[in-house]
Amino acid sequence: MDMAPQHPTAALLSCELVMEILSWVPAKPLTRLKLVCKSWNSIISHPHFVKLHLHRSPKNAILLFTRTPALTLNETLDEKVKQGLVFSSVESFIQNPPSTLDAQENRHSLHGQDWVSGSCNGLVCVAHILDHPNNDISDIWFRLLNPLTGFISENSPCLRVNVHNAFGFGYDESSDSYKVVTLIRDSSGTVTAQVYRFGGSSWKTINSFPAFPFCVEDNGHFIGGTLNWLGLRNPHGGHYDWDAVTLDMLMIVSFDLKSDTHKQILLPKGIDEIPGEEPTLGVWGNSLYLLHDYKKTHFIAWQMKEFGDENSWTQLLKISFHHLGVERVSPEFIFENGNIFMLMRHRFELVFYDRRDHSVKRFKIFSNNDYVNAFDYVESLVQPC
Repeated sequence: MDMAPQHPTAALLSCELVMEILSWVPAKPLTRLKLVCKSWNSIISHPHFVKLHLHRSPKNAILLFTRTPALTLNETLDEKVKQGLVFSSVESFIQNPPSTLDAQENRHSLHGQDWVSGSCNGLVCVAHILDHPNNDISDIWFRLLNPLTGFISENSPCLRVNVHNAFGFGYDESSDSYKVVTLIRDSSGTVTAQVYRFGGSSWKTINSFPAFPFCVEDNGHFIGGTLNWLGLRNPHGGHYDWDAVTLDMLMIVSFDLKSDTHKQILLPKGIDEIPGEEPTLGVWGNSLYLLHDYKKTHFIAWQMKEFGDENSWTQLLKISFHHLGVERVSPEFIFENGNIFMLMRHRFELVFYDRRDHSVKRFKIFSNNDYVNAFDYVESLVQPC
């Protein structure tokens, strides 16, 4: 056997070859392969490898945030509401949502006061909310989870807000940092934004935010380094009458996580009247979607094919409620590059429409869950400092 020392260049190439091969391995096996040897652990743990692997990871998974109601009247507050994360492939969920939601092997438990604010690069942003019901004030702390690696960040500084607030979570590539944004509306209708960069020591206040989302459960949609909300321009007070809303009051606000500034995105030019129900935004891949009903008889989906280019709005879909077999629907999520739409007929039935073959699937769900929200998700090794 030739025991001559290996040339340094050969050793370097060998390390690069190992990195190249490992970068195509799914994230879950990689957590075990770190134990093979010190050199593999060093490669897999290196920030450059983590980013390379994330870039090559398949985007075919989703994260489901579920809430289970109380079982007895004697349970404590944290026991009354069981909240958790369920991880699933898109294919499995679409084929059998009830089985996916009830499965235990891919479930991660959360506290009863936790709320998922978003998912990005394999990290999940969780808000822990402590309510003070006597004065409509809440104290909120945010933390990051990587359910695959077990990473948990330190809590953000406490943010004291009133009950009218909405969240968003995303990644600022320019500073390689993750940020959470909280929109707060006071009793006069004034909206401010509070921005926190994970790893920092304080919140940053952005005054004069121009709109507020229809629903506080509608998290900001992350795309292209921005968080996007659909809401009402200059809202007044805590409530509004949808029948009194006019088209010029609707507004898409895009918040740039690099500059901490916001701008308006115009609605599609083809929208010439107010929808019968509140419209919603969605994101899949590199496209922004606007979903709404038309005269309470049709479901319409618009796609902004080039994010930021308002001229790229295209009507992707117009399908009658009759074809869907429903009287009304609430758009929830988009799959498969805008080909499959998840709609909620009511709290206990999901409807999937596939525009490629015009097929409709309905599922009775929530035997153990009274709430579910879906997020785009990818398994990763990301663990920010």
